[in-house]
Amino acid sequence: MRPDTQREARAYDPSKVIAPGGTIGVLGGGQLGRMLALAGRAMGYRFATLDPTPDSPCGQVADRQVTAPYHDAAAARELAELSDVITYEFENVDADVTELLMKESYVPQGSKLLYTTQHRLREKRAIEAAGVKVAPYAEIGSVEELREAVGRFGLPCVLKTAMGGYDGKGQWVIRHEDEIAEAYETLARAGTELVLEQFIRFEKELSVIAARSPRGEVKTFPAAENEHVNNILHLSIVPARVPADVVERAEKMAAAIAEGLDVVGLIAVELFLTADGELFVNELAPRPHNSGHYTMEACRTSQFEQHVRAICNLPLGDPSLMQPVVMVNVLGEHVQPLLDWVVKPESESLEPGVTAKIHLYGKAEAKNGRKMGHVNVLADTPEAAFRWIEASRIWEPNNK
Repeated sequence: MRPDTQREARAYDPSKVIAPGGTIGVLGGGQLGRMLALAGRAMGYRFATLDPTPDSPCGQVADRQVTAPYHDAAAARELAELSDVITYEFENVDADVTELLMKESYVPQGSKLLYTTQHRLREKRAIEAAGVKVAPYAEIGSVEELREAVGRFGLPCVLKTAMGGYDGKGQWVIRHEDEIAEAYETLARAGTELVLEQFIRFEKELSVIAARSPRGEVKTFPAAENEHVNNILHLSIVPARVPADVVERAEKMAAAIAEGLDVVGLIAVELFLTADGELFVNELAPRPHNSGHYTMEACRTSQFEQHVRAICNLPLGDPSLMQPVVMVNVLGEHVQPLLDWVVKPESESLEPGVTAKIHLYGKAEAKNGRKMGHVNVLADTPEAAFRWIEASRIWEPNNK
């Protein structure tokens, strides 16, 4: 369902403030909702969440969980009745439910941004309209179009589904011409449009989280340098180990996107940095983001508090970095090694000046590859944080 652009030119009220004491409804009960609720409760807000999984991570810390499928209209109405303002913690929100909630409650983020970021082609065009560069791309509707675009872009290049897909799913890196037909046939089964992207040979992957409030205030968090393993974020390093002018440009690009897309709340902007210093936006996420977890202890205001401030139209907090930090993800295979390590005295005394802050998400089952938590390792330098991470042996391959 495409939202009416005219009707939803402004889904928010620049003068409306939801003061502490109000109730924030969260569509989705995962770990992002959990950390959002923990930050908001400290500010005096109450929380209700809608999620189909009983005892969800967010439901464990919220005042109320409505347990029902996301497409359940009656459940959505119940969430609306409980809430003074509603936000979401993941992008793939049912459009009909979003429309219902906008009619019956206050959803300052609206559905227009979701409509844009749920679809890679719409997202890329919106980024370009904000004056920010993306990697060269082409819409693909047939094997012939794919073959022609591969000829223009050269090999390798990346074919992606326009909708769905995350952590490397829904894409195919085409390295040889004889893969073209198979790549098209495989991804076309998803039933959505396809987009081909020129392969960017990047030196670093960066991300910047920007916040914008209904009153138009915009602030950006320090850029994070990200490392992925098997297409899942492994480490975020802040400050990013790149020149100061690159950080400044990345943060300006994120602010331009937040303003250009009329964002309310947070938007995470993922970027590629090339060897010659060029920055390309890879993708957006209109919510708190895994690469922003470092803000929980390392910044004056966390990404979760900032999101609460933004959707409630409070003045935005100071996002500045107080201390260098390395955030490392905890997957299912890392949970027991982490628990074994943190009970040992040497986990706190091994590396002087290093403090590790552990966050587990309350998920019932620790499956391999499943995000179960993260650790923020605060240190004077990234190298000191890396030494703690290596000494723990939690993330060694034999623990998988």
